[in-house]
Amino acid sequence: MNFLSQLTGSFAQPCAENPTVAMVEAAYQHHGLDWRYINCEVAPEGLGDAVRGARAMGWAGFNCSIPHKVAVIQHLDGLGESARIIGAVNCAVRRDGKFIGENTDGKGFVQSLEEQIDPAGKSVVMFGAGGAARAIGVETALAGAAQITVVNRSPDRGEELTALLNEQTPAKATFVQWKGDYQVPAGTDIVVNATSIGLFPDVEARVPVDLESLTSGMVVADVIPNPPRTRLVRDAESRGCTVIDGLGMLVNQGVIGIRYWTGVDVDASVMRARLEEIFGGEG
Repeated sequence: MNFLSQLTGSFAQPCAENPTVAMVEAAYQHHGLDWRYINCEVAPEGLGDAVRGARAMGWAGFNCSIPHKVAVIQHLDGLGESARIIGAVNCAVRRDGKFIGENTDGKGFVQSLEEQIDPAGKSVVMFGAGGAARAIGVETALAGAAQITVVNRSPDRGEELTALLNEQTPAKATFVQWKGDYQVPAGTDIVVNATSIGLFPDVEARVPVDLESLTSGMVVADVIPNPPRTRLVRDAESRGCTVIDGLGMLVNQGVIGIRYWTGVDVDASVMRARLEEIFGGEG
């Protein structure tokens, strides 16, 4: 039997069942794969020991959550291209006896985005400049997005991400400080909420955006999986926008991780169905 793991820090999980473990195990069971995916809570001071333990036990890889996504890099043997640019790892993969760090968050987002629209040549407005925004911005840029506008309250983080995108990717990025309700410019193709606004339990929290500026030609995506139908998703849908919920990103990054570890392309619908059982399909 092959083992993988998710190395988590100390954080509050609103669900009695860990959703990532549940969806990955559902895929293994559906495909008859003799693998296990377990959750291990690791304190920051124990991270190096945890990675060395994974090596010693021959694990095929593991996921990392906050607060380990950056710190784990010093314990790995190398990084994939996007993980190097992003500067964070959420997925380690054993390749030729070495642990290589990847970042599947942004890849999962782009895969869910491509089910609705090809980002190549498109104009993107992205709310937030944290870890999720960093991963999404880099991967969307590498997928060919022409223009990315980073909208964030903190100028320091927003300008840092904008500089990274301009220096490390082909996209042209600009920063706008978020004050009041943001008016999405006409001609924008894709709008992304990469903040935690609307995450359980604050499910009715409103992303400060002028709804009148959302038009039917736009694709509006929210990275929050719990609840799947956030207030932004519902509001954008009422404006005629094509919407993408956060379950797509979560499922697809899991599919990509399993492919890295096992070489098998699993059925994403099985994983999504399991998450919908946990989170519920409605916001």
